[in-house]
Amino acid sequence: MAKREDLAIIRAARAGQGAAQLALGTRYLFGGNGLPQSFSTALHWLDRAAQQQESEAWMLIGSHIPLEVARAAADPLAICVWYERAFDAGVMQAGLVLAQLVLTGNGQLGGEQVLPGLRAKVIKVLETAANAGVAEAQWLLAQHADSAPAVTVGRQSPAVPVSDTKAENKTEQDATLKWTARAADAGVMQAQQSLAQLAWEKADWPVFLERALPLARALSEQYVDILAQLNVPSETLARQLGEENLSLLLRCAQILQTSDAFDAAEVQQFLELAAYGDDKAAQLALGLWYARMNSDGQRLLVGSGSANYKKAIRWLTLAGEAGLADAWYALSRIYLKSEFSQRNLVDMQRHLEHAAEMGHCAAQLECGLSAWRNRREQLANDVRAVYWLQKAAAQGSREAADLLDKIADGARPAPWAEAARQQLTREQVKAHPFLAARIELATLFGLSRPEALLLDLNQADCGHCLVVDIRTLYARSKRRLIQIQTGDERQALSRIARLFEDVDCGPNGPEGNYRQRLYRFKTALPAAELEADAD
Repeated sequence: MAKREDLAIIRAARAGQGAAQLALGTRYLFGGNGLPQSFSTALHWLDRAAQQQESEAWMLIGSHIPLEVARAAADPLAICVWYERAFDAGVMQAGLVLAQLVLTGNGQLGGEQVLPGLRAKVIKVLETAANAGVAEAQWLLAQHADSAPAVTVGRQSPAVPVSDTKAENKTEQDATLKWTARAADAGVMQAQQSLAQLAWEKADWPVFLERALPLARALSEQYVDILAQLNVPSETLARQLGEENLSLLLRCAQILQTSDAFDAAEVQQFLELAAYGDDKAAQLALGLWYARMNSDGQRLLVGSGSANYKKAIRWLTLAGEAGLADAWYALSRIYLKSEFSQRNLVDMQRHLEHAAEMGHCAAQLECGLSAWRNRREQLANDVRAVYWLQKAAAQGSREAADLLDKIADGARPAPWAEAARQQLTREQVKAHPFLAARIELATLFGLSRPEALLLDLNQADCGHCLVVDIRTLYARSKRRLIQIQTGDERQALSRIARLFEDVDCGPNGPEGNYRQRLYRFKTALPAAELEADAD
């Protein structure tokens, strides 16, 4: 409750007396004497006192009013004046708050809305504070080193030589890098992360470790107690660490495994912290670390001791459930290992197909090879082999493309069918729609005459390939597969298939047996029949 003395000061301040406003703002700034501490209320009265030229008021604002309170003011641009005066009077903290208020505003002061003169003034303020060794000013200057507007005198030509522009950009980049390095050396974490990111992009691993390793070690020490209490990944830990720190931990672990400063315990600690922070890439890396293998399933002699497949399966399963195909492929390699006590070929195949379905090229190739090797056990395995090999070949697998060329034909026109199609008239197409459709099918996919006349399209179309198998009706034929490689081929085949939908394509159907179909072909197209016999 305000005391009688405070009430008198409040009445005088409301009456517009500058000294009373300064006194009231000071009391709210520090609290006590019956009045609570309130920075926003203090700013209100100190601002009014400063407007009446009370110099102590702007000195108090510059020294004690934090950025968040100034940013929440009704007119932050007017408040900037007091921070500027306080800085000119020697309050270094006021210059830093002024720069943050102007350069990192929330829309009221940020971007192009800031007056060019004020922005240039802020950059000079930052340079002064940065040269004085203020780490926050160095980092802020690194972020906005190119923010000072260009000053033009008189009527200069707007055209700027390209060489001058490049030189100016190079100067700005050098200035940014210089201030970032100074801020990082002063202990600003964001600056250290920025330099580490730059080194990572340049693949400069020694510099990356120099900047990132201290941060990773500090994080590891900070969360070592929390980590010991966790059994499952924690969303809370993920929020506390943030994406940048999670990425930094993973990258440090990856580079350390190939560096001279390799420490197995430290690598595992980094990976575990990132994995418990619910980073999916770290969970994959940790699973591979426990399995002592790389993403291709090859054995790696890293760390100390033998592989721990139980822990590896746990983390790889989490990564796989999060959508990482590499994790499922690694699991398939684990279940294939002879030294794994729970070796299971059924689980291996299940995980392999899961990885293949998610687009893993090596898994698709392996599924294709496995299906082709076991084609005699199940008739449809060759169709499955073509499916997976097509997927792998589309991702650039040369081995898959070579095998695919051996086990499946490409779609190429049959000469006899082209000749027959040219002789078909509109009346003949209407009179014999099934025959015309079969001739078109042979034109697209290179079918022989018996194949074209006897093929059951309802069973032959597998989506990705055409299964040509008429051995039950024509003993001299062989089963073969024809790839469907283009969208035009797919559309044409779908259109033709709609004609035969719900139609019995066998000898008891409307087309009759092979003798009847052949007779119809010879009768309708006698000239094409001669060319087919010649072929």
